[in-house]
Amino acid sequence: MPPVLVIVGPTAVGKSALGLRLAEWLGGEIVSADALQAYRGLDIGTAKPTQEERAVVPHHLIDILEPYEDFSAGEFARRARQVIAEIESRHGMPVVVGGSGLYLRALLDGLSPIPAVEPSVREDLRQQLQRQGLPALLEELREVDPASAARLRPGDTQRVLRALEVSISTGRPFSAWISDRPVGEPSLEAVRVGLTLERGLLYDRVAHRVHRMIEAGWVEEVEQLLGQGLSPHLPAFQAIGYRQLAAHLTGELSLEDAIEETIRATRRFAKRQLTWFRKEKEITWFSAEDLEATSQTIRSFLAGQELGV
Repeated sequence: MPPVLVIVGPTAVGKSALGLRLAEWLGGEIVSADALQAYRGLDIGTAKPTQEERAVVPHHLIDILEPYEDFSAGEFARRARQVIAEIESRHGMPVVVGGSGLYLRALLDGLSPIPAVEPSVREDLRQQLQRQGLPALLEELREVDPASAARLRPGDTQRVLRALEVSISTGRPFSAWISDRPVGEPSLEAVRVGLTLERGLLYDRVAHRVHRMIEAGWVEEVEQLLGQGLSPHLPAFQAIGYRQLAAHLTGELSLEDAIEETIRATRRFAKRQLTWFRKEKEITWFSAEDLEATSQTIRSFLAGQELGV
């Protein structure tokens, strides 16, 4: 089978728009590698494709979870490989699009199995979380696994706990476990395309997108989710913006402060994404400044990559 096409890059750079154009051109189907688009009800703040866009090109691994469900890199990889096999059985081209670096690594290269965590360690950390709060746990993670601490969003309770419990229970940093390639598991052959922008332009796009999302009803979306009785501490609410807007709706932040903190957090996240992807192998990078021209350039590039174009 020909390799799959993978489109990576930081948030707000234009991955989804490019993926839609290339999938339509290739007669392909999009596999979302966005950890948060998997959640039902989180639409505006995750820049989920519209129903019109999904009608043009089939999309997969979107709206497959409830906001209270956990989603791991390993579970994503399992589901994504199954979807890719189904697409290929229809003689379609899988186009994987997303910015979740760990999820993409799990899909393409696999992750080494992590030993079981001691239940007592998990319970101790959860009690510590209740007593001291997440900042104390994040500071502890910086000591035992600085690489994971730098990669994770500071407010991501679920993943901070996971990285810390593995590091403590195994005596080895969580980041070391996930960087190991599993023995015997074949890598998924892929052509990897990256979109990038000069940092100032990217940061401007981030700010403009956040304001557009607010105008599109993002606050009302979060209010509706909370109105369903969902806790703002659920995994889905660790998404940038959802956490800040939930804090606004519970009276902890003004709307202006929630928006500004969302912009700052998204910019920091984009910087971490770029750092991650720059270390990944075999990515061919293209400028996202003029997406129409870039799309044509990438089409020419792909024509020589044995994608069946």
